[in-house]
Amino acid sequence: MPHRTDSSWYTVVSGCVRHGLDSTAFALLRGMRERDVPLSGFALASLVTACERRGWEEGAACGAAIHVLTHKAGLMGNVYISTALLHLYGSRGLVSDAQRLFWEMPERNVVSWTALMVALSSNGYLEEPLAAYRRMRREGVPCNANAFATVVSLCGSLEDEAAGLQVAAHVVLSGLLGHVSVANSLITMFGNLGRVQDAERLFDRMEERDRISWNAMISMYSHGGACSKCFMLLSDMRHHGGVSPDVTTLCSLVSVCASSDHLALGSGIHSLCHRCGLHSSVLVGNALVNMYSAAGRMDEAESLFWTMSKRDVISWNTMISSFVQNGSYVEALQTLGQLLQTNEGPPNHMTFSSALGACSSPEALMDGRTVHAMVLQRSLQNNLLIGNSLLTMYSKCNSMEDAERVFQSMPCCDVVSCNALIGGYSTLEDAINAMRVFFWMRGTGIKPNYITIISLQGSCKTSHDLRSYGMPLHAYITQTGLLSNEYITNSLITMYATCGDLESSSDIFCRIKNKSVISWNAIIAANVRHGHGEEALKLFTDLQHAGNKLDRFCLAECLSSSASLASLEEGMQLHGLSVKCGLDHDSHIVNAAMDMYGKCGKMDDMLKMLPDPASRPTQCWNTLISGYARYGYLKEAEDTFKHMVSIGRKPDYVTFVALLSACSHAGLVDKGINYYNSMASTYGVPPGIKHCVCIVDLLGRLGRFAEAEKFIEEMPVLPNDLIWRSLLSSSRTYKNLDIGRKAAKNLLELDPFDDSAYVLLSNLYATNARWVDVDKLRSHMKTIKLHKRPACSWLKLKNEVSTFGIGDRSHMHAEKIYAKLDEILLKLREVGYVADTTSALHDTDEEQKEQNLWNHSEKLALAYGLLVVPEGSTIRIFKNLRVCADCHLVFKLVSMVYHREIVLRDPYRFHQFKGGYCSCSDFW
Repeated sequence: MPHRTDSSWYTVVSGCVRHGLDSTAFALLRGMRERDVPLSGFALASLVTACERRGWEEGAACGAAIHVLTHKAGLMGNVYISTALLHLYGSRGLVSDAQRLFWEMPERNVVSWTALMVALSSNGYLEEPLAAYRRMRREGVPCNANAFATVVSLCGSLEDEAAGLQVAAHVVLSGLLGHVSVANSLITMFGNLGRVQDAERLFDRMEERDRISWNAMISMYSHGGACSKCFMLLSDMRHHGGVSPDVTTLCSLVSVCASSDHLALGSGIHSLCHRCGLHSSVLVGNALVNMYSAAGRMDEAESLFWTMSKRDVISWNTMISSFVQNGSYVEALQTLGQLLQTNEGPPNHMTFSSALGACSSPEALMDGRTVHAMVLQRSLQNNLLIGNSLLTMYSKCNSMEDAERVFQSMPCCDVVSCNALIGGYSTLEDAINAMRVFFWMRGTGIKPNYITIISLQGSCKTSHDLRSYGMPLHAYITQTGLLSNEYITNSLITMYATCGDLESSSDIFCRIKNKSVISWNAIIAANVRHGHGEEALKLFTDLQHAGNKLDRFCLAECLSSSASLASLEEGMQLHGLSVKCGLDHDSHIVNAAMDMYGKCGKMDDMLKMLPDPASRPTQCWNTLISGYARYGYLKEAEDTFKHMVSIGRKPDYVTFVALLSACSHAGLVDKGINYYNSMASTYGVPPGIKHCVCIVDLLGRLGRFAEAEKFIEEMPVLPNDLIWRSLLSSSRTYKNLDIGRKAAKNLLELDPFDDSAYVLLSNLYATNARWVDVDKLRSHMKTIKLHKRPACSWLKLKNEVSTFGIGDRSHMHAEKIYAKLDEILLKLREVGYVADTTSALHDTDEEQKEQNLWNHSEKLALAYGLLVVPEGSTIRIFKNLRVCADCHLVFKLVSMVYHREIVLRDPYRFHQFKGGYCSCSDFW
């Protein structure tokens, strides 16, 4: 052009920007400045738009340079250029620069206000844009459709119902409700607020709908899990609205199908993705991978993932998260390793958060530390989600020192951080440290939630914990109004019961006005824990009468109650009820029913319930091994353990308790020690107190007290009452006064009112004929008002339970029972029976000892069983204390002389007598 006007320059700059010729536009700007062409807001606003297309740093730098030029040219009053700069700063996350610019603007219109609100909201500031909207209204700036759409979306994201409804009223008054973008935003907001009917009414009244309108409704139904409504709307959208689905539509539909119940529909949507040509979309692919994994179809999810034509970091995150959620932790970490070798997006905080979830068990601690190192390498450790994931991982690995170090290094913490740390201490039953974290969070102003309180309650396990922490915590709950939270109240029931105060548990339960099934479950479990099986079953009946729906936890607890009472009939009825409720295949129910049949002496019925080995959960394997151990079937227990390991099922803490118990019952000390030593080294299971009790019991039963003492000194955990009680009991068998006194001393230091310590020590003195010491102990027990628990045996026939004490004559058929006893004695003497008076622990003559032995409660129950249990049926007798040697001998001989099968269960194991032999091989 021979002659160029100022307008010519402005027009060509703007035209170059519109056509993407950004470099040419900036070159023209330099030419304008060299020729002293005055700058215009129109041209500079166009150039700011070009800055947005450049890289993050370059775009921000160019924008800042244009901002300076605008100041120099005196154009800051130009609303177009100021608004363009606001958009640029917002897109680059420069929120403070955007705010400073906005308040410097001499003139602000609705576009400027909207740009500020977008800049704030897009960078995670949600409350500030709402405040800006209110100020804009106070200044009398009228809203347009874009402004309303922005503010309505904000209210939906904040889930602020009051503000949302107020803005909706403003929309109606403005006359912009008919604007499709505003209506779409209102539909989304109503969906976020759970006001589905309002969204439906607005959608039905819309004269004009676009694809976003349909997607907003489908998305709302998808988030609410209303699968059928989503598909009805899809049909209307395609056939009546004339709108074809897009990526957003398909992602919403795939999301609502993310369960095994709707997988068939999800597969149909997968086919629709192919027909629409949208299957190659990364967003659709990610949603489909998530859908298949959520439905438990990991093979299909993995296959789809690897066949995706394009993947991004979200694709990898979805796959890693899917593996974690399905318990495939090794595969999750392998997938992380594969991501690190690709160029499909660097891993982000979500990647490592999911990966850390794959390391949340003690045996995976080293993997967790490796992932932690990767986090540090990428400087992601200050991210709150990462920090919380690290806390959770270390806490679940029982590595509380590492967890504390992470906690101390976090630049900011929230309630999730504190809950993770408290939860870790709670798992370790460390109430002191759990409460320390609680006091710290209160001091820093972090408000505890119901998870905090429940974790703290769970850390209280003893009466000391209850007095020191549990009761003050209860007071805090009452003062802060948290008692109205159902979960907290139910957890209080459990806390008091766990700490030994069942009376308070019952009192809290009775005060609950609207008792849910969770409340009933808590009080039933509390009674089961305290051995009040009959009360638990009575509560179960009350629960049914109250009209509550039965769940698996309630039925499982009641089956456990039946097991503890050895009440086979009630247990069978409960099992039948679980079948009627459709819960018979639930793993909790199956395991509880198996345990019940095993503890009621019905091993055959227990074996019939076993799931297929390939799908059998660890809990069922443990129950089976424990059942064999109880009956003294070591070979079967071992074979089950080996089978479990051979198919890839990992043994856990309980598995080894059952296996070591089997070794103890069989007296195989070397085998038991070998299994104990292999726990941590071979199977990654750290030994606990129950495993140590089994080893001490095993060594003590064989009289190897020097080894037992050495083992106790080197134990990885502190000895408890069970350790000393086991050693004291064994010392009586071998008449070892020295060991017995040491064990009794330690036992009474733990609890000066432990009646079992006095009784066992008294029995030890009696076996050594130390009658003076026996009398002293019994006198001391009277002084401190401590009574020995009386022996009791019972036998159940149909709905009648017959209970017997030693020398008991209260039974209505007492004469027949004692006559039968005389008959039994005569028949047994004919086959050579001689009373084993080593079990008689009173200073009397031999004849009196034999008479006392013959009146033992289990013998009375046996005589009654022979009278009332039909020929060919098994006589089942239960005793609350360990069976004595003489009764064991009598039961063996009776099974031979009377040709009857007898099952005797005491607190420790089953004795199955048949043909003169016992399943325990005379070792118990």
